[in-house]
Amino acid sequence: MPEENRQMLRYRILRYTPNLVRDEWVNIGILLEDVNGSRRAIKLIEENSEIARVRRLHPAADENLLRALPAEMEGRLAVPDSEARIYIEKLGDTLSNVLQFSPTRALIAEDFNAEIERLYHDHVAPPPGVRGGIVTNTRGWIRNRLRDIFRRKQIFRKMDQGVRVEEFTQPGDPMKLDYGYRYNGTRGYIYAIALGRDPSQAKVLAYTAESIRARLANSVFTAITEIEPAPENPRHRFVARLLEEQRISIVPLNRVERFAEELRARLQ
Repeated sequence: MPEENRQMLRYRILRYTPNLVRDEWVNIGILLEDVNGSRRAIKLIEENSEIARVRRLHPAADENLLRALPAEMEGRLAVPDSEARIYIEKLGDTLSNVLQFSPTRALIAEDFNAEIERLYHDHVAPPPGVRGGIVTNTRGWIRNRLRDIFRRKQIFRKMDQGVRVEEFTQPGDPMKLDYGYRYNGTRGYIYAIALGRDPSQAKVLAYTAESIRARLANSVFTAITEIEPAPENPRHRFVARLLEEQRISIVPLNRVERFAEELRARLQ
């Protein structure tokens, strides 16, 4: 990587340790910081499949805590550097004694956003499930494929990642759209939906799109799915009809390459 683009960063892994006596934990997040404290971000588990994995490993896990954690920690870290450092150091006292940070590790990277995604993928994201030789298609799996394509098409850095929607819906809404972008006065949003895993996400996206359009009329939405919705599948028909009613385009992964090329032309 070019010398002038290198950044010295440091990261910690956030661990959920529901049984301190047994000292057993599961990784649930990544905290990434610039060494001079000028930039700090945290990425935590939020998807149903990610929380379900914690529950499988720790049946007594506090699901309410896990779901509230992203908004809680992002709010506490969105303060001056000195206050954020105090919060991080006293995390066990200020939030929960079942949350612990790993030792700090340093690294050199070129892109802050890309690096936190890579660290999350390597240390936190559930490994792809395999059944009968077929990779289980989850939202996380779709997002990883989407991220790789966007990087290859050189548009990843031109978009916002993890776009919060609470300013358009309700305060405290934890939902984040996977990507956001702008061109010629239009706002665009992209969100992955796993048809075979959790089609209820289509309801969430439809509600979110309606709320955003009430404030930003020139908004376009795209749902990325693992496959083309099958007309003979009742759940697929439900998702396709719901998204069509909200004018949300469906792009299956086998058409994302072309979608990314068209998007790249708009973002020039």
